[in-house]
Formats: sequence, C-alpha cells, structure tokens
Amino acid sequence: MNGTLYLIPNTLGDSAINTVMPDYNHDIIMGIKHFMVEDVRTIRRYLKKVDREIDIDSLTFYTLNEHTDPKEVGAFLQPLSEGHDMGIISEAGCPAIADPGANAVREAQKKGIRVVPLVGPSSILLGLMASGFNGQSFAFVGYLPIEDVDRTKALKMLEKRAHTEMQSQIFIETPYRNQKMLDKILATCQNNTQVCIACDVTLPTEYIRTKSVTEWKHTTLPDLNKRPCIFILY
Repeated sequence: MNGTLYLIPNTLGDSAINTVMPDYNHDIIMGIKHFMVEDVRTIRRYLKKVDREIDIDSLTFYTLNEHTDPKEVGAFLQPLSEGHDMGIISEAGCPAIADPGANAVREAQKKGIRVVPLVGPSSILLGLMASGFNGQSFAFVGYLPIEDVDRTKALKMLEKRAHTEMQSQIFIETPYRNQKMLDKILATCQNNTQVCIACDVTLPTEYIRTKSVTEWKHTTLPDLNKRPCIFILY
C-alpha cells in the first residue's frame, strides 16, 4: 500500500507555531521521516520550532525547488510507493501555491497516491479576507513581468479585469522590489481603482490597508522593502 503525501504549511515569518498551526499538524509531522523541501537548512530550523525533541538526523530531505530537474521528482516519491508517508514543506505558507511543490503533487496524483493538504496560513487568502474585496471571484496571477513596458501592460490588464468582471486581482513581488511595485501601481492605475497592501501577514508587524489610488497618493506610504507582501486590485 502506498504512503500518504502530506502538504505541510510553514509559517509566513518568525511567528509562534501555535498561532497559525493546529496541533494536528505536529502529530502528522512527527510521524514522517521523508520530506521534500526548497531549502534543507530553513526547514531543519522550522522542524525544530515544531518540536525541539525531533531527531533531525533521522530524517531524509529531498531538495525540490525551481532548479530541480522534473525527471528527479518521480524518484523523490519512491518512499511513498514503499509505504512510507512523506511531507512537502514550503519555505513560507502553503505548499504547491506559488511553490514548486506543485510538481510533486502532480506526479503523486498521476500515481494514484493519496494527497492530504494540512491547515495553515496562506498570505493570499488572508490578504483577500482582510481587503474588503470580492471573495467570490478572484484571481491569483503570481509575479508580474519585470520589464517596465510589460509590467505597465500587465497592470492595466488586471485593472480592466477588476473593473469589468468585478474580480479581485491578487499578485506578488520579490520583497526587495515591493516599493517599486507600489510606485508603479500608483503611476499606472486609475484614481478610483482600489488597492490593498497586505504586508507581514500573521506577524507582529502586520500591515493590511485598502485605499483608492488617489487616497494612497495622499498618504505616507508604508516601507515595504524586504517584507513579504501581497498586492490586490479591485
């Protein structure tokens, strides 16, 4: 009988485990010996936060990131076919959402392996919840293009979709480019477009505000540099 592939959420930053994870996750994690992770060092630290008594040296880690050869992913799942449970842990938030873990989940589904997502924080959904925007029709589009012309075009397209379809448009940026992204939004979008900034979600420094472009232009902008952030247009 195949093992079960558990999708194990991580914290969104340096927050206490018990504020964002149910106790059930701890019990599942302690029963797993094989993990697929983006970075072994950070996940070792995370597992120690989950339980100080965990025997890290008894665990096997498989590196699954954007550099992993897709052909390797199938081999990573071998313990499952031998009856062992496995876990995928993201660097932050939920595995397989804007995360290379989706590649392993896809292979597991093809093989008929049971996949179980565990409860945990998602900055995408938490940001949307607190935005005041449409939670029945929304789209997460990931990263926007880096080149200025392409980024302007993408923003205008998302803004049009938000206005004509009444659909919340959610996207992210690399933390060190957040400030430039906000400047670009305010320079590109119409004055009546609503913009939500959800930064450091679930952390003590959490900042979530919704304002029109005009209102943002007349407000002291938050310092978003090197802080995980979600942007939403509506």
